[in-house]
Amino acid sequence: MVHTLAPRVLPEMLPTMAMAIISREVFNNGFINGLRFWFQFALKVGTAIGSTFYYICGYDEGMHLLLPVVFIFALVFGPGLWVRKVMSRYSSPEDRYEGTGGELARHLLDSNDLQHVKVEETPKGDHYDPVEKVVRLTPEKLNGHSLTAVTVAAHEVGHALQDAHAYAPLKIRTQLVMLTQPVQKLGAGILMAAPLIGILTRAPMVSLLMILGGFMSLGATTLVHMVTLPTELDASFNRALPMLEKGGILKPVDLPHARRLLKAAALTYLSASLASLLNIARWWALLRR
Repeated sequence: MVHTLAPRVLPEMLPTMAMAIISREVFNNGFINGLRFWFQFALKVGTAIGSTFYYICGYDEGMHLLLPVVFIFALVFGPGLWVRKVMSRYSSPEDRYEGTGGELARHLLDSNDLQHVKVEETPKGDHYDPVEKVVRLTPEKLNGHSLTAVTVAAHEVGHALQDAHAYAPLKIRTQLVMLTQPVQKLGAGILMAAPLIGILTRAPMVSLLMILGGFMSLGATTLVHMVTLPTELDASFNRALPMLEKGGILKPVDLPHARRLLKAAALTYLSASLASLLNIARWWALLRR
């Protein structure tokens, strides 16, 4: 029984555990100290795994050094792979429900006196726009009849409810996005201009410009993603899930699967946050050279 459950349970536990550890360390010890703890932990665990394989299986020392890197990359990209797997798994059967994700979003919004919030199609990923008051869904979610389509639609309506109830973390995230967008563009511009400036001037200052540009662009993104995590969890489990349960919208057999989908929807930004952390660690290493 243990062997049967482990492959299912571990992939679901690891993203949540990673999110909890990162958030706790960053909150308690500060951003850079939190990053240092996380990557030291990943390196130690990876090294321990490498040592185990080396002494038990007889792998060469190259594998001993390679496994820590593989372990870190698994921590960074594993949650994103799990999210995509869950979303894809429950996208079929495509005719699971009579109504579409877009129709459900409209129904839930109207039921919560949010008639002013629009539902639109977008190719840029499912999201709620608190500035324009629009729930935007990709074509497969807007027009789809699958469990994934209706569950993700409910998750995005959860964000609209947060906005209507003046949920503080959503307000902070919205302000951060507006503040960091110019910073990200400026940082990207500096990164693009730095090589040209270095060639023309042959000045050491180009290294500082590159580091500054990297921290401005990647650091701003990470900050937004970190604030996004509790917002996403609240939208899934405090807003969307009660609507799906109380409204009798889902088939009873689908509720456990919907919880898994809501966790995947909440952890979508975790993979982006982890990837941003890895990029910042790379720039921090460059800074210390």
